[in-house]
Amino acid sequence: MGKVIIFDTTLRDGEQAAGGSMNLGEKLEIARQLEKLGVDVIEAGFPISSPGDFESVKLIAQEVRGSIICGLARANPDDVDRAWEAIKDAAHPRIHVFVSSSDIHLMHGMKKTREEILQLTRDMVARARSYTDDIEFSPMDASRTEPAYLYQILQVAIEAGATTLNIPDTVGYSIPEEFGGLIENIYQNVPRISELIVSMHCHNDLGLAVANSLEAVRKGCRQVECTINGIGERAGNASLEEIVMAIKTRSDFFNLNTDIDTRQIYKTSRMVSEITGFSVQPNKAIVGANAFRHESGIHQDGVIKMPITFEIMDPKTVGIPSSSLVLGKLSGRHALRERLAELGYGLEDEDFNRVFRAFKDLADKKKEVADRDIESLVAEEQRTVSEVYHLDRIQISCGDRGIPTASVIMTSPDGQALADAALGSGPVDAAFKAIDKIVKVPNTLTEFNIKSITEGIDAIGEVLCRIESDSVTYTGRGADTDIIVASAKAYVNALNRLLATKKKAE
Repeated sequence: MGKVIIFDTTLRDGEQAAGGSMNLGEKLEIARQLEKLGVDVIEAGFPISSPGDFESVKLIAQEVRGSIICGLARANPDDVDRAWEAIKDAAHPRIHVFVSSSDIHLMHGMKKTREEILQLTRDMVARARSYTDDIEFSPMDASRTEPAYLYQILQVAIEAGATTLNIPDTVGYSIPEEFGGLIENIYQNVPRISELIVSMHCHNDLGLAVANSLEAVRKGCRQVECTINGIGERAGNASLEEIVMAIKTRSDFFNLNTDIDTRQIYKTSRMVSEITGFSVQPNKAIVGANAFRHESGIHQDGVIKMPITFEIMDPKTVGIPSSSLVLGKLSGRHALRERLAELGYGLEDEDFNRVFRAFKDLADKKKEVADRDIESLVAEEQRTVSEVYHLDRIQISCGDRGIPTASVIMTSPDGQALADAALGSGPVDAAFKAIDKIVKVPNTLTEFNIKSITEGIDAIGEVLCRIESDSVTYTGRGADTDIIVASAKAYVNALNRLLATKKKAE
């Protein structure tokens, strides 16, 4: 079988999703998990876009040694130089140069002629090649570029030293048959292209990113650019897990494989969802909550008799345990550690001890602790470890005849216990106002969302909130069987992210 290279751009294009910004520690955590997943190329960021992005790309390049680390650069000398400065310490560095190619972009965005773009391509690919011999080139909006000119710009990039040619469907405009035809024509009309890796980068504006990517693979592309959970600009990118599992499940059709450890897919999906604050829809293929659940009696009967009747994939192959070990207040440390391992979590002893204590507290409140409850405990533990202010205690008084009142006790960065109280229009409003009186960071709450993690009246409630400060959005999440406590945790989590970012900037 031939191999398809998996190029993950979660940390670059995925972060461009509105409200999906990540701090340095979160990016490094995801990068390490992507390496564990077996991703061939990690596009770590756009180094010139901000000092923070430069630092995160540089740190990932130094820390992650198993994957190619790629930095994005416009066809601009400063961009190329900055990208190299960020990735030069990588074991396997790559510079990804892009420039607009469609007349729509040239006329309304770049304000340059086709000849000027060709010269930019020639100069900037050559400049990047002077730093490293692994150069990727992308003609942005290729799917809406006049074909003859597209062939020309690709030829110029090859002559200047590009080793990977990426064909972006930047605005998700293509239909699979059309995009496959474009790839086919590129192979037929660009000399020496068979000596290079041809890639594609598809967006999901029409819901066709995965279909277009798979059609391009069928027509000869051997690198796929994608993101975890399909996050990205606007409607997102092609979903890594869907592409990888399509190639794996239908190896009889594609006769191809990848180096992805598919057992790490579910854990990676949950990590990205937790860090970005973007929930995975229940009916999402591969990693959605309903992906391996069966409601219909006919389906249930078939799966019980022979899973393959209605399941084309074993859930274990993507890291979802299919066993039903029940955990409760009588369960011990060994049972919890076993379940964590099945879910893909290998915690150090200190972290495990904190999760175990939280598990016992939860088990006293719930009869049975589900997998999603356990995942929530792990996520809550990770949020706690990286915090600036810690929420120690919260007490609420409210009712249809009373004035909602909240009192909170928090631990400050220097270890002091700080207490305050506030009135509000409701219990959550009062809690947030009391927290604001302690933390004293101006911000605007832009989104507040509560959902139940599992079924039942004793379910853990998970809260997502987004706040805005100086035109930057920060996402916070919190979970608890008490939704007011979960709300306070989420708000403090968002404030901690804001404070960490400001402290780094200073």
